[in-house]
Amino acid sequence: MKPTVHDIAAHAGVSLATVDRVLNGRAGVRPAMKAKVEAAVEALGFVRDVAAANLAKGRVYNFVFILPANNNSFMQNLRLEVQAAAERGARERMSIVLRDVPAFDPAALVAALDRVLEEGLDGVAFVAVDAPEVRAAADRLVEAGIAVVTLVSDLSASRRTHFAGIDNSAAGRTAGTLMGRFLGARPGLVLPLAGSLMVRDHRERLEGFTAVMGERFGARAILPVLEGRDDPAETERLVTQAIAEHQGIAGIYSAGAGNRGLIHALSMLSREARPVVILHELTPATREALSQELIDAVLNQDAGHEVRSALRVLKARADGDAVIAAQERIRIDIFLKDNLP
Repeated sequence: MKPTVHDIAAHAGVSLATVDRVLNGRAGVRPAMKAKVEAAVEALGFVRDVAAANLAKGRVYNFVFILPANNNSFMQNLRLEVQAAAERGARERMSIVLRDVPAFDPAALVAALDRVLEEGLDGVAFVAVDAPEVRAAADRLVEAGIAVVTLVSDLSASRRTHFAGIDNSAAGRTAGTLMGRFLGARPGLVLPLAGSLMVRDHRERLEGFTAVMGERFGARAILPVLEGRDDPAETERLVTQAIAEHQGIAGIYSAGAGNRGLIHALSMLSREARPVVILHELTPATREALSQELIDAVLNQDAGHEVRSALRVLKARADGDAVIAAQERIRIDIFLKDNLP
């Protein structure tokens, strides 16, 4: 049977009011009485129910999610998951605010992070742009005792609290293995695409992809990376131009978004001329493209899991609790035409 506050009071020989003051860090307790309560807590193995204590105090957790303001399908899905969490959070004494910043804009992201610092909120989750000034802003928040979770894309060498996202290097290596096996002996070049090399997730995916292609499929030439800034129109333009300039593109790996533009460019090609295509995130557009065999494989991450993970970590850190690493691991799903959910 778990010890209660009544057991602590009896063991320490103090009143329930004194136990309550000590457990909740309130003033008005003599040092000797505080020491007795703390000794009783340790002797009895009492584990405080932080959630219940916060409920009793009427505490509200104040969290902010900062997302890039673009129209790619995955970010829109992530936005919906944050909005759903905000609706649920009201019942769990969490105030969750969603704020937009321009995509791939370090200065705008720094301004949004500094606003969190000025407001003194409990925690922030954001899609990181891997830039020194963003790293410094995140570190300022951590130094102020504010929990910081990077979401989807991490922030190298920062003091951030946690990263809620997949292992992007492993995702890129997986894409490289799939590409090499799908191509087999088919000759031709491989074209890599990214949204921007300013974000770590795209960079790590491409590094993993090119590493595996070099290690296991070394005879395959890989073209320079094209950056479509997650914009469908720009991605379509770049892909169409590359196909016209480089005869014999056998494979395309898209490490970022803007996939609606890529799919439209592919739909303009004859079936015989279509390259092997591997990209990220299962969206209505990529699902339809898989069904029509315009693309070959999709690597997916669960946006809902990432948002829930970020909130669990933010809340745990606000309460001073440990994070359960296994619970927060985000897996990589691989979808083909044959196993679409």
